[in-house]
Amino acid sequence: MAKADTAAPLLIKRYASRRLYNTETSDYVTLEDIARFIRDGREVKIVDLKTGDELTRQYLLQIIAEHESRGENVLPVDVLTDLVRSYTSQAQSVVPQFLAASFEMLREGQSKIMENMASMPTPMSSMPGFDQLQRQQQAFLKAMMGGWRSAGSGPAPDEGDDDQGGTEKPDMEDIRKQLAALQDRISKM
Repeated sequence: MAKADTAAPLLIKRYASRRLYNTETSDYVTLEDIARFIRDGREVKIVDLKTGDELTRQYLLQIIAEHESRGENVLPVDVLTDLVRSYTSQAQSVVPQFLAASFEMLREGQSKIMENMASMPTPMSSMPGFDQLQRQQQAFLKAMMGGWRSAGSGPAPDEGDDDQGGTEKPDMEDIRKQLAALQDRISKM
């Protein structure tokens, strides 16, 4: 997969007939073919042959919509609702960075997640490096919230040991409450 990461994006040209043409293999491709290229780790770039306009985002959204409509639900309704709201609020500038950072952290830990998924009753909280992932995400949230944090919301991400001699981990319910508060705050902007 490292080779695909460093390779130039696969150029797909859209003809006036709306057919998609793979410039590397000189054949026509479907949306499902493009989805397969992406799943295989290949970056794609889709451009309109006549105008030169970049259409990659449009086609990626179409691929996601088709998967979601077939019942392959990855995006919960509340997340989709929040995304729609973000287009009409000041959160529009924050949401892309937050999503990109969250997916980057997920991508970095994906192999560990897959290794541990089958054998652990709570795979996310038991995943090696999960504490670091949580700290990074909390630091990002703290930066995005401008230092906003309620006094009784638990320990800061960098606080050390608790009284029982172990490392205190942020409570998932605390994190959910903080995210809900952030969503409320963003929707009121």
